[in-house]
Amino acid sequence: MPVSGRHQRRALDSDGIPVITTTGLTKVYRSRGREVTALDGVDLHVREGEVYGVVGQSGAGKSTLIRCVNLLERPTSGTVTVAGQDLTALAGRGQRANAALRQARSRIGMVFQHFNLLSSRTVQANVELPLEILGVSGKERGRKALELLDLVGLADKAKAYPTQLSGGQKQRVGIARALAGDPKVLLSDESTSALDPETTRSILTLLRDLNRQLGLTVLLITHEMEVVKTICDSAALMKGGRVVESGTVSELLATPGSELAAELFPVGGEPSGPGRTVVDVTFHGEAATQPVISQLSRTYNIDISILGAAMDTVAGKQVGRMRIELPGRFEENVVPIGFLREQGLQVDVADVRTAHDTASADAILKDGAQ
Repeated sequence: MPVSGRHQRRALDSDGIPVITTTGLTKVYRSRGREVTALDGVDLHVREGEVYGVVGQSGAGKSTLIRCVNLLERPTSGTVTVAGQDLTALAGRGQRANAALRQARSRIGMVFQHFNLLSSRTVQANVELPLEILGVSGKERGRKALELLDLVGLADKAKAYPTQLSGGQKQRVGIARALAGDPKVLLSDESTSALDPETTRSILTLLRDLNRQLGLTVLLITHEMEVVKTICDSAALMKGGRVVESGTVSELLATPGSELAAELFPVGGEPSGPGRTVVDVTFHGEAATQPVISQLSRTYNIDISILGAAMDTVAGKQVGRMRIELPGRFEENVVPIGFLREQGLQVDVADVRTAHDTASADAILKDGAQ
């Protein structure tokens, strides 16, 4: 159901207004005379109305980053700006949140991995909790909680207790609670990692629907590439406390050598023998529906082996990657590879072993295109 006072989500463009910005964000933990750097100069820009995914392995710094965005963790240095407010300036020197920071946090919803529901409270009372803290009257709290439970599909569970709910239902309660303060920003900390695949899909669909219906900006962290593939407009890859790659999903898929693109659409396959050229081809947009490989085979009268392929829908667009093998060495295939690039495809030569060889291959292809 629509929520009053909200608007439909605007279409995104590359010049969208940043709603979440971190600049030079650093977090150093000190324990027993040792220092551990969890965040190392992180710059992040999340545009208004988008779903932005931060992905990486355990220990990459993802959870620390998202907790620094709402200052549940105080950064060691750097700044965090959310909806035009510098939260690091509001925080002051003490460890306890002051009134100004608490007010700013009320406009940032947070969804946790393990739900964090109070077992002694009903579902409705759990959703009402942040409204109690904000001093909202009992009647208004009840009305708003029921409205939010309806929004997440749990209108009939208001009087139930958390122990009576499935994992997916508990997470829906957590999402409803996160929306109680009418936030502009929703933070999701591994919110689907404790759920089975079918429930995960339903929660991701709900998050995307809320993003569109309420105009929410969603920042989520995950170690699951399927989450990024399913709902994210943009993404960042973290390693060792740093953002090593970021951009819109479409940009990343079109970037040569993108680690995120390779993770989103992993394709494997080894050459069938020596003297062969292995090429990774990324299809997106209209090119994804064109018979480009068969055209290449007919045009140059060559036999092409498909070593691996993956096709899916990302951000509403069909995208795919394919690993193919061409007969002959790379130098003999400059023209066929150039043909693929002329069709609007992203082409990476997969069997080039070193950075020097990769640069040489790119130079040859550019010369061949001129």
